[in-house]
Amino acid sequence: MCLSVSPADSTRVVVPATSFLDEDLSCPSPVLVSVMAASSWLLPVALVVVGVSLSTSATAQPRDPVYWEIHDTSRAQPPVVDPGPAPAEPRPAPSDAVVLFDGGDLDAWEHPDGAPAAWTLRDNHVEVDTGRGDIQTKEAFGDMQLHLEWMTNPSVTGRGQGRGNSGVFLMGTYEVQVLDSYDNPTYPDGQAAALYGQYPPLVNATRPPGEWQTYDITFRRPRFDQNGSVATPARVTVYHNGVLVQDRVEFTGPTAHHDRPPYEAHAARLPLRLQDHGDGAVRYRNIWVRELE
Repeated sequence: MCLSVSPADSTRVVVPATSFLDEDLSCPSPVLVSVMAASSWLLPVALVVVGVSLSTSATAQPRDPVYWEIHDTSRAQPPVVDPGPAPAEPRPAPSDAVVLFDGGDLDAWEHPDGAPAAWTLRDNHVEVDTGRGDIQTKEAFGDMQLHLEWMTNPSVTGRGQGRGNSGVFLMGTYEVQVLDSYDNPTYPDGQAAALYGQYPPLVNATRPPGEWQTYDITFRRPRFDQNGSVATPARVTVYHNGVLVQDRVEFTGPTAHHDRPPYEAHAARLPLRLQDHGDGAVRYRNIWVRELE
């Protein structure tokens, strides 16, 4: 909370009114209530306003992971937003995009050990083949614009993290979570479009299972100095079904389960990875990248 008292001619009370879009959370965006001391009859009114503001802002929680345990269930669930109907057809890739999957084959993909990608092709999509392991691109990327579409199993089974779980690992290291988060509470930093274990999405824009979801991601890779220390953290903006859910957010380091490891210097270009979490038939289609460096 940030409180301010003016000189003697007035009383000024600053009340926090945190916005989900605030980037600097060391002092949340204030609402300033100014009451002239000479007008003493206004002071009770001001105190009522302050009380209302304080009770309202109690539910506005800071997003910075430093305030929270990993997978902390006391974090507020993101508000639910209806993103509108799913697209009938995949969105066409721009002319300068690197098309990684258009429904035809998995020639651009492999398993991390170099074996051919063995997930199942069905119609115009690929389905996670549980137990086969993650797949990653043969090509490596740094700064990029990424588009992909995904769907969880229309037959709802499991709950929480055990329902339609997968993930998009930027540079194979920084995960944007994939999960059936439609009417499926879980820890907020692990729901769909979360930066896993770090930042919940601003809102929950998940469509029902069996409908196509879209991610549009702008990613800026981390920069390291000559000593291997991070000079500029990785940063990401994510739109889930056309709704802004991560706004230029900096990763605290690599993402991990029940851990927030620090940055370690790595190559400027690394593969994009899709996760086999072992939780059922997650489907992907229409994956393309525009390189930004």
